[in-house]
Amino acid sequence: MIKVAVLGATGYAGIEIVRILSAHPEVKLEVLGSHSFDGQDISEVYGNFAHVLDMTCEELDLDRVAECDVAFTALPHGASKDVIPSLIEKGLKVIDMSGDFRYDDIKVYEKWYGQEHSSPELLEESVYGLCELYRDKVKSARLVGNPGCYTSCSILGAYPILKSGLGNSKNIIVDAKSGVTGAGRGLGLGTHFCECTENSKAYKVATHRHTSEIEQELSKAAGEEVMISFTPHLIPQKRGILSTIYVNLNKPCTTEEVIEIYKEFYKDEYFIRVKDAGKLPETKHVAGSNFVDIGIVVDERLNRAVIVSAIDNLGKGAASQAIQNMNIMFGLDEKTGIERAGFYL
Repeated sequence: MIKVAVLGATGYAGIEIVRILSAHPEVKLEVLGSHSFDGQDISEVYGNFAHVLDMTCEELDLDRVAECDVAFTALPHGASKDVIPSLIEKGLKVIDMSGDFRYDDIKVYEKWYGQEHSSPELLEESVYGLCELYRDKVKSARLVGNPGCYTSCSILGAYPILKSGLGNSKNIIVDAKSGVTGAGRGLGLGTHFCECTENSKAYKVATHRHTSEIEQELSKAAGEEVMISFTPHLIPQKRGILSTIYVNLNKPCTTEEVIEIYKEFYKDEYFIRVKDAGKLPETKHVAGSNFVDIGIVVDERLNRAVIVSAIDNLGKGAASQAIQNMNIMFGLDEKTGIERAGFYL
């Protein structure tokens, strides 16, 4: 059995990791780290765990965590990079949910996150944990930077068309909508019920941190520097992300031709479902799952592909993708514990 610590276990991403791992056949949960709820039973913090998981939250103790094989660090941005070096030193594998270990270039991280990186040597070593693109690197990794939610949805949506050379790398637009859990469990006026319900709004236009992460990966697909226009929106639902991606085409083609490129690119990927012509993704089809649904329409008037991609921001955008990474790192079938349909309702 793989012994697991979840640090930051009572945040939304952390508790989703705990929920999935509590039924994982190859895992033994050993440590639920939580500063805010130290000493409380997890079923007192989240009542859905009553009769399911009998564990107590505890303050971070590196010696306790060192008894484990892997740690999921679901800590605030900036906090992870202070804890992770000690965990790596103690021989653990680490899957980090923050943005601290997702970047190839430390200068890009420091520009977008507004702080110095304290472990540049680990940043150089870390693997970007988008399983469908970097599976072979994840297999041997000690440290995985688990991708963000907007990024997973947008990168997987745009990657094949840029990689094929059919998509033009200039003037790409990503228009994305997220459920409120994407903002985390911390209190803030903007995520109060009365502020969110019956309301949709754009935020951090042209300044959202995930812009840099998407650009990093799409530049690899295109083989040249890619800059995108990225606009995130908050919509009145709990979970789910829908990204609509606009890519100009280098030559005229049909919807069916582009769909065929995607189906060929993702033909061996269980968790990516490319829809047939005339069908488009919906967030209710992926909520609660690790699936990515992708639909494509070519606007022949404008010679432009419109790609619609949907994921669960707490699933493929956070927790279940982290567990997919863990499965790969420990030589398990990567579907183990996460091979389930979405909630739908």
